[in-house]
Formats: sequence, structure tokens, C-alpha cells
Amino acid sequence: MVVFDRDALDHLVTALRDRGFDVVGPTVRDGAVVLAPLESGAELPCGIRDEQNAGRYRLRPGGDGAVFAHAVGPGSFKRWLYPPEATLWAARRTEDGFALEPSERRVRKLALLGARSCDVAALAIHDRVLASGPHLDADYAARRAGAFVVAVDCLTPGGTCFCASTGTGPSVAGEFDLRLTELCDPGRHLFLVEAGSDAGREVLRGLPHRPASDAERADADERRRAAADRMGRALDVDGLPAILARADDDPRWEETAERCLACGSCTLACPTCFCHTVEDRTGLSGERAERVRLWDSCFTLEFSYIHGGSVRASRAARYRHWLTHKLSGWVEQFGTLGCVGCGRCITWCPAGIDHTVEARSVRESHATRGVHP
Repeated sequence: MVVFDRDALDHLVTALRDRGFDVVGPTVRDGAVVLAPLESGAELPCGIRDEQNAGRYRLRPGGDGAVFAHAVGPGSFKRWLYPPEATLWAARRTEDGFALEPSERRVRKLALLGARSCDVAALAIHDRVLASGPHLDADYAARRAGAFVVAVDCLTPGGTCFCASTGTGPSVAGEFDLRLTELCDPGRHLFLVEAGSDAGREVLRGLPHRPASDAERADADERRRAAADRMGRALDVDGLPAILARADDDPRWEETAERCLACGSCTLACPTCFCHTVEDRTGLSGERAERVRLWDSCFTLEFSYIHGGSVRASRAARYRHWLTHKLSGWVEQFGTLGCVGCGRCITWCPAGIDHTVEARSVRESHATRGVHP
């Protein structure tokens, strides 16, 4: 564990760019902290905090100059590792039929700066689902293979955060190259830094730093513990997968559907949702065709369309499927919840639907009706 100051954070961005990385990190744009390509550390959101609640997001000045005093914004690193559109294959007409064009995946190395604990947990889920096993997503695997992760402990959770409930934060765990803990007080602005890989250690060697003192380590530990007690939301996950698996007929689904717009904002904001569709495109000349993977959402009617109709025709059925899959089906499929407690789906739902409330209601309903896991 070492320490560097605020200026060294700017040097870190430069060092990563000098090594050929495209640096993606938080910056302020259009009234929100968004993830975007960075050219320098000056673009980071210094002195910015946010206020988040169901269907509500506002920025306000922080006053202390902290770089990571905000919680997560509307987007996630999914957009760069699993982009909204990707070509799966292309073919060109030949005299004998057609020939597949060789893949020309020009994937630049990505440095993901400012990944919170929920983001790191989401990366681990995607690594398990998309980059391993019998159904490898070659595009994701290529982008992920060279990614450099600069993780940041979340010391100021937002009003919709509940990562402490899902065991995914606020302290970063899992795989990272560098892990930062920001200590910002009047007269002091430091980052405790831990290297989690050889690549991280190599980058850290080129930055000015010193060993962390025992007092600084203890301070960081205390701030992490305090953050866990300041979660804006809570979700009781004990026995929840089994409860939801038996809740097909719960009246709560219809009640929620009265508010749900089926707009898909929750799936767009979610760092783990990976539902997609494929689209075949042919040029007007008929000489070339390609198949493209596009983001999709289980909230659309077309997503479950099968020879003549949608399997989930009602909004109630689609919301039930989404929530049940996140908090139950994923456990059976992948051995983990599909939710990392980031709260993005709650903040960015235009109807303010809070799935921690919906899950609690289903739990209480089934306890009342005598249905137990």
C-alpha cells in the first residue's frame, strides 16, 4: 500500500495514454457524471457530488475538491466492453456463392478509470458469462483481455446504492490493476494505492509515491466501514431467489405494471444486462451482407416474440421476468445474483420504480400467504 497526491492522478492518466490505452473515466457532461474518453486528468469531476433517489438525479458542488465524491452515473463500462452494436460476421458474394470476410477486430486497449466496487463486480459477472464457458463472446473477450482497471473505493454512496446488501461493495474486491482510496480533507488530498497485478505495479513504479503510514491505512479502513453504513437502500437477499421463483402469481406484478412504462431504461443503465438481438443487413447491390449484434431489452414485446406472438405480452409479465431473472434466475444459471447493488435502475427509472421495494413487497406477501422458500 502506497500513497500518491492529487497531481499524481493526472500523471496516471498521462502514463496510461502513453502506454497506448484509451482512458475512459468519469467526467461532467449534460448535467451528469458520465463515463467518457479522457485526454487528461483535468477532465475528472473534481468537487462534484450528486443527489440520487428513485427517478431523480442532481449534481451539486462538493466544496472539498474530491475527485470521486460522486456515486455512479447513468452509464457503465459495459458500453466499451460490450458495445451497443458489434459486427458478428460479414460475407461477400462470389462466383460460387459467398465467402466470409476475415474478422478485422481493431480493438484498442482500454483503461477503465474510476471503476467502483459495483462496476468491478459487474465485470466479474460478464467475465463469467461472456468470456468463459462454451458460449464465448469473441468481441467481449478481445476487448476485455487488454483492459486495465483502475478501481476506486466508494466512500460516498448515493441515495439508491445498496451494494452492501449484495456483498459487492463499497470496498473494492475482485480483480483490478490499481485500487485507489481517496482521502480528501482540508489541507490534505491523498490517494492510497494498491497494485493488484504486474501491469499495475509497472505503471505505479513510474508515478511519484511513498509508503502509506499506519494512520493513513486506518483512516481508509474507517472510511470504508462508514460508507457501508450510509447506503441509501437495502435489499434482503436471504432466501430471495427461492421466494421469487415461486411468485409468478403475486399481485404485486400487476400493481407495478400500472407504473412501469416498459421503456427499458433500467436495462440500458444496468451494468450486467447483456440481452441482445441480431440484425442481418444487406447492401443495395447485394454484394455484401453482415450480421450485427445490437443491445435489446426484455421489456420489449419483440424480445420474446416466437412464431406469431410474444411469450410475455403484458408489462406485468415483462417486469416480473426482469426482476426474477436478476435476483433468482441468475443464481441458478451463473451462481451469483445478476444485481450488483449500484442502484442505477432505480435512479434512472422515469417512473421511480424501486426494485428493492418491489422485492420486499413480494417477500412480505408470500410470508403473509404462508409461502416460504
